[in-house]
Amino acid sequence: MKKTLLACCAILLRAAVSIAQQPADPIVMTVAGEAVTRSEFEYNFNKNNTDAVIDKKSVRDYADLFAAYKLKVRAALDAKLDTASSFQKEFRHYRNQQVRPMLVPEVVIEQQCHDYYDGLVQALGGKDLIRPAHILVLVPQNATDQVREEKLHRADSLYNAIIHGADFSDLALKYSDDVQTGRNGGVLPWVGPGDTMEEFENVAYGLKAGEMCRPFLSPVGYHIVKMLERKQLEPFDTLHPQIHRFLERRGVHERLATDALDEIAKKYGEGYTVDQVLDMETERLCKENSDLRYLVREYHDGLLLYELCSTRIWEPAKADTAGIERYFAENRKNYAWDKPHYSGMIYYCVNKDDVKKVKKALKKVDDDKWIQTVREQFNADTVTVRMDKRLFVQGANANVDVLAFRVKGQEMTPIEGFPYCGIVGKKLKNGPAKWTDVGARVVEDYQRYREEEYVKTLRQKYPVVIYEDVLATVNNH
Repeated sequence: MKKTLLACCAILLRAAVSIAQQPADPIVMTVAGEAVTRSEFEYNFNKNNTDAVIDKKSVRDYADLFAAYKLKVRAALDAKLDTASSFQKEFRHYRNQQVRPMLVPEVVIEQQCHDYYDGLVQALGGKDLIRPAHILVLVPQNATDQVREEKLHRADSLYNAIIHGADFSDLALKYSDDVQTGRNGGVLPWVGPGDTMEEFENVAYGLKAGEMCRPFLSPVGYHIVKMLERKQLEPFDTLHPQIHRFLERRGVHERLATDALDEIAKKYGEGYTVDQVLDMETERLCKENSDLRYLVREYHDGLLLYELCSTRIWEPAKADTAGIERYFAENRKNYAWDKPHYSGMIYYCVNKDDVKKVKKALKKVDDDKWIQTVREQFNADTVTVRMDKRLFVQGANANVDVLAFRVKGQEMTPIEGFPYCGIVGKKLKNGPAKWTDVGARVVEDYQRYREEEYVKTLRQKYPVVIYEDVLATVNNH
């Protein structure tokens, strides 16, 4: 019994030592010799695999995708795409958007918010905030006495209409010369002392909620004001989020970041550029904040990946028409459809005889020269071409429905001045005849295929090792 107990203790001790020796952030994979820690993998997996993602991946499937991502980044680095000045400029732009605000101590931002709130309190001077609505009858600056009298009469008429039951908002929408507020029923934003004209403020502040005043004159014209609401300024804690966003929109945070960066640059001494100082500060902050570290790496690697794929895969694939044709021929069944389609062109004529003449002229002409041929051989005043689409499915165009699909009961819809319509092309029952019939879709598929083939070559060039035991602990440790 004693020996059994000692053996159990020894096993438990070895297990405890083993657990203690495991790194806090183990390596989940190596790609081209570069280690990917579990925390980095988790950051990317959790960010790109949220509930909002339609095609959610398992940890194992995502590991293969992430390895392919890292392989392409490695290839971009080996191609020295990161040394291009255009890449460095774009990367720093995105990075600095994240890093610059972090240079400003939170206490400085909070002080700005408090100062702004204190300014509001002082400006109010103990008065309420008010939210009025108004109808404006504009009076020109050089108006004659007769014009002024006419404007006052108009304002009085509107006031009397409201008194007798007309809706204030409707009249503001139809008749207020302040078009901007009129669209909203004459409603103004919340205002305080000094925010409006003195004449307007004096009258408005004398109204209780729900009250309306008779027309009065200001430097711009006659106003009818209705008081909607009055309130005391909310406490600082209530307004804090709004003040914070307002100051950010006003560029206050950006100014504070610039001031903070200037102070930091002084500590480094002369001889350093702003970019160099930001590089060093980014490195410092990334050591302290793993989320920032992975976000900055995401910017860096994502831009590299786009540059690599764009220049080495997507654009070359898009220009490879011979390759696209081969790909389409080998995968034609993927582009089959349930309904017949019509591949062709619609044209409209003034004279009925021209319908047959156009069709005959295009009979032995390649479809990419149809429009050019029509324009060269026929007068534009008698024949016109509408090339809204090259591929039509039944129901997409009434004229094609009648002429190509023989839909009964469907009426033709010729365009004005061109009463006769014709089509040239052919009906495709089971699928496209050539890749250009579904061009964009085939090109995208071919680009994806070329990217997959490219990754295969990278896997042969660079070693990838995935540690399944560590992968099993992702989000489970």
